Amino acid sequence: MVYIDGLCEPVNPNGVATYGFTIYRNGKTIVREYGVVGEGEGMSNNLGEYAALCEALKALIKLNLTGEEVVVKSDSKLLVNQMNGVWKCHGGYYASKYIEAKELVKSFKNIKFIWIPREDNSEADSLSRRAYEEYLHSHKQ
Repeated sequence: MVYIDGLCEPVNPNGVATYGFTIYRNGKTIVREYGVVGEGEGMSNNLGEYAALCEALKALIKLNLTGEEVVVKSDSKLLVNQMNGVWKCHGGYYASKYIEAKELVKSFKNIKFIWIPREDNSEADSLSRRAYEEYLHSHKQ
């Protein structure tokens, strides 16, 4: 089970885009990660969401878990619907991450994408917020 989240603060778009994700296996946390995608033009919450997905998929590949059933849960309807083929990606600054995610998914035998309400995604949300707070702290004038 994988929970992912991205954000862009203090403005969306063109703020600071960050991501966070948690990977669970057999009910236990095996990976918790967060980071900053970038700041300024082109940054968005969608880019943060896709960065979270790509980094989580890379972690699963590194852990050699591509043969197991993987369920990715996100509160981004855009990401879930695009990854499930319901909506098309029409470009935008996050398009390169979308393409990267589609390529990474090819490594997995059985992967599902499920939308969840924001309140059910609190751990990944707190990780993406932590990345933002740490970024602000490290970039104080």
